Amino acid sequence: MLIGEYNHNLDDKGRLAIPAKFRAVLKKGAVVTKGLDGCLFLYGKEQFTKIAISLAALPISQSKARAFSRHMLAGAMDLEFDNQGRITLPEYLREFSFLKKKVIVAGLYDHLEIWDEGAWKKYKTESEKNTNTIAEELGNLGI
Repeated sequence: MLIGEYNHNLDDKGRLAIPAKFRAVLKKGAVVTKGLDGCLFLYGKEQFTKIAISLAALPISQSKARAFSRHMLAGAMDLEFDNQGRITLPEYLREFSFLKKKVIVAGLYDHLEIWDEGAWKKYKTESEKNTNTIAEELGNLGI
């Protein structure tokens, strides 16, 4: 299970240390891709394969299905950990998510999100203002 919020620095080569507790879950391989809300998604290879299969099953005749599949799959990249537990984020993904030096790695059960620290703080502030409304709406979904 991937949970928690961690502050890390991105070096000049685009390398990011992944917390050790997350590396244990990702030891069979990892995939990073464009996420939502301006962040990156990092999945274990097995979890990403399940998502890719679901996306491949969407009807190609639907433009929104094609667009979302392209967003998630065309931007994806396999990752390897170096001896220090770092991954190298490709430049096109760093640009997509506006990553600078300070980065937040947030665990969301089955994947990680990688955020620019400033964007994360802004998102969190806005989201936390609406927690009650969000909770009520999710209650309608049975959560």
